[in-house]
Amino acid sequence: MADLTPKQARFVEEYLVDLNATQAALRAGYSQKTAAKIGSENLKKPEIQNAISEAQGRRSERTEITQDRVLQELAKLGFGDIRAIFSENGSLKRPTDMDEDAAARISSIEVVVKPVPGTQGQEVEHVAKIKLWDKLGALTQLGRHLGLFTDKVEQNGNVTFNISKDDADL
Repeated sequence: MADLTPKQARFVEEYLVDLNATQAALRAGYSQKTAAKIGSENLKKPEIQNAISEAQGRRSERTEITQDRVLQELAKLGFGDIRAIFSENGSLKRPTDMDEDAAARISSIEVVVKPVPGTQGQEVEHVAKIKLWDKLGALTQLGRHLGLFTDKVEQNGNVTFNISKDDADL
């Protein structure tokens, strides 16, 4: 970040917080009046783009959170098979007995202990309520990443308009 002014360097640091250029500009010390404009302009400057990329790369190495790792985690959620959390007799496996991929798909497990009717509380039944992470959401994010889904339709090409004298009077 040697080519940057102190304010620009601070902008880069602040931009990494939430990837919001206006908020980063404000936190870096730019005025409320100019923050949106300067934030947008800063993101167009090659030296600031490079500094952001370098900082993101350093953060990725430091935290070991990479695009590949995020995609792998989304794939666990999106392609996971619920049968992996149950034993062969149909009972829920203990979390320590589940493989990492199966355990990663579980958002929460709640175990409710209920007395079995007619046993005066001598016998209890364990009922497990399992919540899984959103499979459809994970698949949607993966699909968007791979370009399978688009939020907007883009068209390229030329359009020719012919306006006749009669139409020109309208």
